[in-house]
Amino acid sequence: MSIDSAAGRSAGSPSGAPAALRPEKPRRENTQAENVRAEGPALHHPLLVAVTLVLVALNLRPALSSLAPVMGDVVRDAGLTAGQAGLLTTSPVLCLGLFGVIAPRLAQRFGTERMIFIMLLVLGSGIALRGIGTFAALFAGATLAGAGIGIIGVLLPAVVKRDFPRKISLMMGVYTMALCAGAATAAGATVPLERILGQWTGALAFWAVPAVLAALAWLPLTRGRQSEAGQGGTSVRGLWGNGLAWQITLFMGLQSSLAYIVLGWMAPMLRDRGFDPTTAGLIVSGSVMVQVAAALVAPMLATRTPSQSLVAVSMLGCSLVGMVGCLYAPLWTIALWAVILGIGQGGAFAVALTLIVLRSPDSRIASHLSGMSQSVGYTLASAGPFAVGLLHGWSGDWHASTLLFVIVGVVAGVFGFLAGRPRQLRV
Repeated sequence: MSIDSAAGRSAGSPSGAPAALRPEKPRRENTQAENVRAEGPALHHPLLVAVTLVLVALNLRPALSSLAPVMGDVVRDAGLTAGQAGLLTTSPVLCLGLFGVIAPRLAQRFGTERMIFIMLLVLGSGIALRGIGTFAALFAGATLAGAGIGIIGVLLPAVVKRDFPRKISLMMGVYTMALCAGAATAAGATVPLERILGQWTGALAFWAVPAVLAALAWLPLTRGRQSEAGQGGTSVRGLWGNGLAWQITLFMGLQSSLAYIVLGWMAPMLRDRGFDPTTAGLIVSGSVMVQVAAALVAPMLATRTPSQSLVAVSMLGCSLVGMVGCLYAPLWTIALWAVILGIGQGGAFAVALTLIVLRSPDSRIASHLSGMSQSVGYTLASAGPFAVGLLHGWSGDWHASTLLFVIVGVVAGVFGFLAGRPRQLRV
């Protein structure tokens, strides 16, 4: 595999920008049409695919964002140590990486649509297990939920590449927006659910219900032709030794590490600043809700030019400024910093996912690049919340954790700049 790294040398790109990154040119449209013909006609109406894709995406973050708002109660009632609490925030993210790497092979054997359906049921089962309330059940549930999310998250960008080749920025924005909306809803609603149901176990297990409903909505797509990943296509060679692939992977992993630090520890951080549990959860929820809008807009801004470097670096800058403001600025300004943090994190994640699709010439490569970037990326990202738990236990405050956040953010910005340059993976 080689990289067409020099824009001026791209075949059929006299203007200097790679053809696959210039949707307004006829050459781009022809390439897209060829890819669509090569992958076969869609059997399902695009609107049906879009709606069900959004329903699935809404369920890929509640298992991760619902725990932090009630973590204090979980630690108290289940008798958890600091290490066990850190493990519960880390294990699902680690599973995203460990299971994501096998997603393309599973899709080749069983079909993308069928695997997404099966993993939605696995996700729902894992979330429901948390209702038992013991550490063993919480850990097992986190593992199952992480496995389901990891495999589904790898496969959905390939579905977008296959079914919406002319609307990549829009659909990746909608997909990322749904991810953020699901995370925000769970972060804000779990504490009220705890009060309504009278226990945190029921509040955590509740999020299995929408996962099962999403599986039922996705079921019609499992009939008929599966995606190209399910057709036993040729393998992608050389991807793991490719510099551009690693730049995308490290950008994905490092920005995800920042996101999971926020999801796992922002609420406890805010509680230590004096906010009550409900308010802390609502602040986190509000910040994640801002990600919804940022996730929709960022891919559109990123695809207006051949390079996505500026948008990637700008989003990470907002993340750093927002996080530092939330932890050190006066409490009455918390809403401003939460909004800036949300813009940065929603935009960075959306750009990372969009780069996977933009840098891939077809859905086969998109599936494998998605598997690599998300499996390695999320494995790397899992170290973030775990490290924060260790640093907090060691220092007793959040200063060292903030320094870690800044360092990771700066390094992520470097790889975001490199991955955003106008190049494309080629076989």
